[in-house]
Amino acid sequence: MELKKLSYSLSICKVAEIKDIDIEREFFFVGKTDEEISLVCKTEDVPNTTIQRDDGWRGFYIQGTLDFSLIGILSKLSGILADHKIGIFVISTYNTDYILVKEVNFENAMEVLSDEGYIVK
Repeated sequence: MELKKLSYSLSICKVAEIKDIDIEREFFFVGKTDEEISLVCKTEDVPNTTIQRDDGWRGFYIQGTLDFSLIGILSKLSGILADHKIGIFVISTYNTDYILVKEVNFENAMEVLSDEGYIVK
């Protein structure tokens, strides 16, 4: 399985309103529930009106489109990282899963997954 590294730093934020998010940006992910609006975006694109934010994340994703019938892909990746004491934040999209780790753990995470047979690009 091939994992593709994102080349930029990310932030995880909480915003007050959807209109605070610039949807013209290259990369962002929004999650809205009855309790909050969460945003993951490039650190340089964090809105000024952010309520809370956590900077210092890097990410990678599973290359290709994952069929919904596939089982255990995310579980296996997260288990490997957990075994090496690397915490994650996951974003699931229609096509694939994105896994974020703190920047200080990013190179170690890539090395650990490579050692487990994943192709990291």
